[in-house]
Amino acid sequence: MWEPLRRFKALEPRARGVFLRAAVLLPFISLSLRLRGFRATQSSLQKHLPRALPGVSDQSSGAQSESTALTARTVRSAAHRTWGRPACLEQSLALWWLLGRQGIASSVRIGTRKSEEKFEAHAWVECDGAALNEAEEPHQHYAAFDEVFPMLKAAKK
Repeated sequence: MWEPLRRFKALEPRARGVFLRAAVLLPFISLSLRLRGFRATQSSLQKHLPRALPGVSDQSSGAQSESTALTARTVRSAAHRTWGRPACLEQSLALWWLLGRQGIASSVRIGTRKSEEKFEAHAWVECDGAALNEAEEPHQHYAAFDEVFPMLKAAKK
């Protein structure tokens, strides 16, 4: 019973903060999608992001890459420990929003496929052309729509 709390306390403070934000955000997104639909949820999330992201010079690519990986791992971890087991769309929206709050440009992608007479959909987050919240490459088996959430533009200096 105490082991999860010990593991949480062992995290660096930044990771604990991301985990707590994700743990609160995931059920909110899930509920919003069910009650209000995709467009209203998208609009609500976008309202709480900066209009433009800081330029690349604000953060080195190594630090940004480390922050991106930490956020993706932490959202995945929070999803496994959150009420209701959030689906890929909910996890992707949370990851995209948390990255945007950190000034990291990313986009949510949604793809579809037909498998054994069943229509299937999948969502993932891309940053610099790489899928962030995918342990493997299942997104490659889906025909992706255009970007659902386009990358935020970098601020001009």
